Amino acid sequence: MMRYRPLPWIAAALTLIFHAFGNAHYGFFRDELYFIACGRHPDVGYVDQPSLAPLMSAASQVFGPSLFLLRFVAATCAAAAVFVTCLLVDDLGGGAFAQVIAAICVALAPVLASFGTKVSTDMLAPSLWPLAALCTFRALNRDPRWWLGVGLALGVAFNSKYSAIFFGAALVAGAIVSGQGRRLVNHWFVLGALLGVALALPNAAWQLVHGLPMLELLRNGAAGKNVVLSPPQFVLQQILILNPVLSLVWIAGLAWSLMHRSLRWIGVAFLLLIILMIALHAKDYYPAAFYPILFAAGGCAIEAWTLRARWTRPLVAGVLAVCGLILLPFAMPILPVGTFIAYQSAFHLKPHSREHMELGVLPQDFGDMFGWPEMTGAIAAAYFSIPPDERSRVLIYTANYGEAAAIDFFGGGHRLPPATSHHNQYYLWGTRGYTARDPIVISINVSQSDMRKSFRSVRLENEYAGAPLAIPLERDDPILISTGLKRPLARAWPFTVKLYY
Repeated sequence: MMRYRPLPWIAAALTLIFHAFGNAHYGFFRDELYFIACGRHPDVGYVDQPSLAPLMSAASQVFGPSLFLLRFVAATCAAAAVFVTCLLVDDLGGGAFAQVIAAICVALAPVLASFGTKVSTDMLAPSLWPLAALCTFRALNRDPRWWLGVGLALGVAFNSKYSAIFFGAALVAGAIVSGQGRRLVNHWFVLGALLGVALALPNAAWQLVHGLPMLELLRNGAAGKNVVLSPPQFVLQQILILNPVLSLVWIAGLAWSLMHRSLRWIGVAFLLLIILMIALHAKDYYPAAFYPILFAAGGCAIEAWTLRARWTRPLVAGVLAVCGLILLPFAMPILPVGTFIAYQSAFHLKPHSREHMELGVLPQDFGDMFGWPEMTGAIAAAYFSIPPDERSRVLIYTANYGEAAAIDFFGGGHRLPPATSHHNQYYLWGTRGYTARDPIVISINVSQSDMRKSFRSVRLENEYAGAPLAIPLERDDPILISTGLKRPLARAWPFTVKLYY
């Protein structure tokens, strides 16, 4: 097995290079700007995510704005996912060909490639979940001290995204259901669990202290914002978001794990996780970080099945690579925008979203990479239309965190004050130290009727048309200037309803 050790490093390096030069196109994504804004206010938790993604995002920008460095964070996570998957293949008994198959699938499966393209709360899980599975395999089959590794991986994963709770529960349940529960009865398992809890505790405490805003956000999303899939639709989406051809590998891995007693806990854990996600009306990509584990098992299965027909192996690897590359432009911004639109049309596909929202010519993930500098420029024009001696009274107010974060990020070049909003973490930040008694409020994407509840004078400064490629939500938005506050700011703010969504 040692002769195959270089392969994980080679596969990871190729993935890193590919993402590093393929990621930094189009522009900053809405959530990336928000993560940077949150990370510049270091904390152990935030309204709608744990702390790792924001802190890593902000750290990438300490030398100044850089889309390349921001996306390099995600690229590194993608490389780590490929590396750990290859290690898992090695532990499961696979050789070089199995590692190549698994690496191709993890690097090119659309949803996993998307996680490695832009900074998100999902970017760490495709390496940490397989790492937890690797440590689980070693704890069950070699040395129970590896339960400490499971606890460490899950604790860190929790601080990236809360779905790690469900994955950890599925792992334990999978081991019990598959008949290996006795191997959990030892002090190393308890210590591993305690380590995971200790790592998760600061963020969990933050959520409790602030009234569990994440639960409110999830309830509001399920109540109308998110597209809810039926069980058959959810299962079908698992095949589509991982590329129908590449999905044959993870399906083979699922079958392979269920057929082998020592690996059955993997298949059972996956099935339990999928059932749980369907029951909770989760978005289709929430269990995606499990698939590197199944790709690892699938690589081992295909390697075994082609043992007597080795001549087919280059063909299999080639077909997987080509089919993966064909759909990759839908996950990574590697094509010029005009070329992508034509490419999308050639497949007879329409832009899609996992939320109930109107879309333009681009999918939501790409559309939300356009328009933020232009919007900030429009706000700056409104700001400089105010006499210089009155600008200290200006408060900028936005309808959502994306707009506020964009103004905070790009507004420095225009000398704009910090933005405020009623949305998610911005709600907790309030008026951000604003103290003027008679504010001049510049707002965007907020209705005049809402602003008139708090101000005597509300005038339309301009109707911001927006960038043509931006999502419709961020086009044709009114920029208002409101004065004559009717009541003290502490009572009037926020000017629209508080909501986590």
